[in-house]
Amino acid sequence: MEQQSKQLLHLVFGGELVDLGGTEFRDPSKIDIVGIFPNYASAVTAWRSRAQGSVDNANMRYFVVHMHRFLDPSSPVAAAAGALKP
Repeated sequence: MEQQSKQLLHLVFGGELVDLGGTEFRDPSKIDIVGIFPNYASAVTAWRSRAQGSVDNANMRYFVVHMHRFLDPSSPVAAAAGALKP
Protein backbone atom coordinates (compact mmCIF):
# COMPACT_ATOMS: atom_id res chain seq x y z
CA MET A 1 0.00 0.00 0.00
CA GLU A 2 1.33 3.45 -0.97
CA GLN A 3 1.79 5.86 1.96
CA GLN A 4 0.19 9.25 1.39
CA SER A 5 2.17 12.32 2.47
CA LYS A 6 0.59 14.86 4.81
CA GLN A 7 -1.40 17.57 3.05
CA LEU A 8 0.29 20.94 3.54
CA LEU A 9 -1.84 23.65 1.95
CA HIS A 10 -0.19 26.68 0.32
CA LEU A 11 -1.81 29.82 -1.09
CA VAL A 12 -0.29 31.63 -4.08
CA PHE A 13 -1.33 35.23 -4.72
CA GLY A 14 0.11 38.48 -5.96
CA GLY A 15 -0.41 41.96 -7.24
CA GLU A 16 1.18 45.31 -7.85
CA LEU A 17 3.00 46.72 -4.83
CA VAL A 18 3.16 50.38 -3.79
CA ASP A 19 6.86 50.06 -3.00
CA LEU A 20 9.35 47.36 -4.04
CA GLY A 21 10.67 47.14 -0.49
CA GLY A 22 7.27 46.56 1.08
CA THR A 23 4.24 44.31 0.94
CA GLU A 24 1.46 46.89 0.60
CA PHE A 25 -0.63 46.39 -2.53
CA ARG A 26 -1.44 49.36 -4.77
CA ASP A 27 -5.06 48.17 -5.18
CA PRO A 28 -6.08 45.24 -2.94
CA SER A 29 -9.23 44.72 -5.00
CA LYS A 30 -6.99 43.67 -7.89
CA ILE A 31 -4.99 41.02 -6.00
CA ASP A 32 -4.59 37.95 -8.20
CA ILE A 33 -5.51 34.81 -6.23
CA VAL A 34 -3.70 32.08 -8.17
CA GLY A 35 -4.99 29.26 -5.98
CA ILE A 36 -4.53 26.91 -3.08
CA PHE A 37 -2.18 23.99 -3.60
CA PRO A 38 -1.77 20.70 -1.71
CA ASN A 39 2.01 20.96 -1.31
CA TYR A 40 4.89 23.39 -1.55
CA ALA A 41 6.26 22.00 -4.83
CA SER A 42 3.03 22.60 -6.75
CA ALA A 43 2.66 26.05 -5.16
CA VAL A 44 6.18 27.03 -6.25
CA THR A 45 5.44 25.85 -9.79
CA ALA A 46 2.34 28.08 -9.90
CA TRP A 47 4.21 30.98 -8.26
CA ARG A 48 7.08 30.73 -10.75
CA SER A 49 4.71 30.69 -13.72
CA ARG A 50 2.84 33.82 -12.60
CA ALA A 51 6.01 35.64 -11.50
CA GLN A 52 7.69 35.00 -14.85
CA GLY A 53 4.56 36.15 -16.66
CA SER A 54 4.67 39.52 -14.92
CA VAL A 55 8.34 40.44 -15.47
CA ASP A 56 7.37 43.52 -17.50
CA ASN A 57 5.93 45.14 -14.37
CA ALA A 58 8.69 45.64 -11.79
CA ASN A 59 6.16 46.35 -9.01
CA MET A 60 4.27 43.09 -9.51
CA ARG A 61 5.04 40.45 -6.88
CA TYR A 62 3.69 37.00 -6.12
CA PHE A 63 3.86 35.22 -2.77
CA VAL A 64 3.53 31.70 -1.39
CA VAL A 65 1.78 31.50 2.00
CA HIS A 66 2.14 28.36 4.11
CA MET A 67 -1.55 28.03 5.05
CA HIS A 68 -0.97 24.79 6.93
CA ARG A 69 0.99 26.76 9.54
CA PHE A 70 -2.08 28.90 10.26
CA LEU A 71 -4.40 25.89 10.33
CA ASP A 72 -2.32 23.99 12.93
CA PRO A 73 -2.72 25.71 16.31
CA SER A 74 0.35 23.93 17.67
CA SER A 75 2.62 25.66 15.13
CA PRO A 76 4.56 28.73 16.33
CA VAL A 77 2.92 30.91 13.63
CA ALA A 78 -0.63 29.92 14.60
CA ALA A 79 0.11 30.24 18.32
CA ALA A 80 1.41 33.79 17.80
CA ALA A 81 -1.73 34.65 15.81
CA GLY A 82 -3.98 33.21 18.52
CA ALA A 83 -5.54 30.52 16.33
CA LEU A 84 -7.83 28.04 18.08
CA LYS A 85 -9.21 24.68 17.03
CA PRO A 86 -13.00 24.68 16.66
